[in-house]
Amino acid sequence: MFKKVLIANRGEIALRVIRACRELGISTVAVYSTADAHALHVRFADEAVCIGPPSSKESYLNIPAILSAAEITRADAIHPGYGFLSENADFAEVCKSCKIHFIGPNVKVIRLMGNKVSARAAAREAGMPLLPGSPGVVKDAKDAESLAKEIGYPVILKAAAGGGGRGMKIVREPHAIAQAFATATAESLAAFGNGDLFLERYVEKPRHIEIQIVADEHGKVIHLGERECSVQRRHQKLIEESPSPGVSAELRAEMGRISVKAMEKIGYTNLGTIEYLMDENGRFYFMEMNTRVQVEHPVTEMVTGVDLVRTQIQLAAGEPLTLEQNDIQMKGSAIECRVNAEDPTTFAPWPGKITAYNAPGGYGVRVDSAAYENYTVLPHYDSLLSKLIVHAENRPLAIRRMQRALGEYVVQGIRTNIPFHRAALAEDAFLQGQYDTRFVERLHASETGRSRLKQAIEETP
Repeated sequence: MFKKVLIANRGEIALRVIRACRELGISTVAVYSTADAHALHVRFADEAVCIGPPSSKESYLNIPAILSAAEITRADAIHPGYGFLSENADFAEVCKSCKIHFIGPNVKVIRLMGNKVSARAAAREAGMPLLPGSPGVVKDAKDAESLAKEIGYPVILKAAAGGGGRGMKIVREPHAIAQAFATATAESLAAFGNGDLFLERYVEKPRHIEIQIVADEHGKVIHLGERECSVQRRHQKLIEESPSPGVSAELRAEMGRISVKAMEKIGYTNLGTIEYLMDENGRFYFMEMNTRVQVEHPVTEMVTGVDLVRTQIQLAAGEPLTLEQNDIQMKGSAIECRVNAEDPTTFAPWPGKITAYNAPGGYGVRVDSAAYENYTVLPHYDSLLSKLIVHAENRPLAIRRMQRALGEYVVQGIRTNIPFHRAALAEDAFLQGQYDTRFVERLHASETGRSRLKQAIEETP
């Protein structure tokens, strides 16, 4: 087992890793920008090293500074968390060359699954279902138009090197291809330094379902069921739950079997998440794979009883996976709401100082956060303030528990999207579990949804 782990991240995920390390008896090193000098992950780690100014590029994405911090503190492993350098194959490779363990899968797999074109090719070879699409990178707008005609409209152009909705354009008519291709290429180049695109058929009302993979370095691969991630805006997830109300036990077993078999063939190790689009008929298609711990990992932890971050560290240290597939039993229902520092109507970021803070509690309630009273939400980083997670013996009770917890959550001095969550959980489509990735659009478009949101804003303390 590792003796000292450096956490190359900030916020709630850095705290989450510190907690897992403490329970494993591992010392921790926090790295921080000058803007994060008073952050909780700096306070609770055993050691802390400043790695640069507020800009992510000069601090949390500064590979030489992070490796220098690891060297001077004699850390033998680095946990990248999520975001920042977590899926950067070059970073993982440099760690290896410096004889520092990278807590994640091997470099080859990160590189393979990090590019969506090569990931699709690997998925196809491993027997995973795929939407009709381009066999590789689309060369130009003319090539895209020819492929779209063959596949049939609507189609979607996607950045080969990234995700999160950047470099992604839906095209419904042939005349729109050229402009969409130019815009998507520019966005992809600006966001990822790579303008390559691929094209696939667009599913109008998909559900976003993901399968959690756990694999050791000795050939054993299992899955921990699915998460429903369809409540999202601009391809950014807002609410996740497990199990999905749209996935039957039979479908779960099929998705899990196909996912595990594919990961065995690819030679995957450590934690990973396979993301699928599922159509209205229950057909599912490989979309991408995230080679890291997910923001929404707590809902899987709550229903399976498996500590994913602790398991991730143990697997990276070469320990064999002691769990068998039959050991995994999904009990009850868990829901996660991402509480962001943003306007609940426009979703515009809302940095500033928190003047009053009270986190909810009680049976079945968990809050993963790095916020506190007088904490300043910084404009330099993601607007995620906390993750509010509930667990209950069934889904209706989990929804009521979440509504209760949201009603207790007090964050003053800035705006948050808590009112949005209260309105979303009251929508019939969510209550009935019959929603898709356009749920948020419909909520904002409907008079009832807007009225609920307005009322939630007025009632939120």
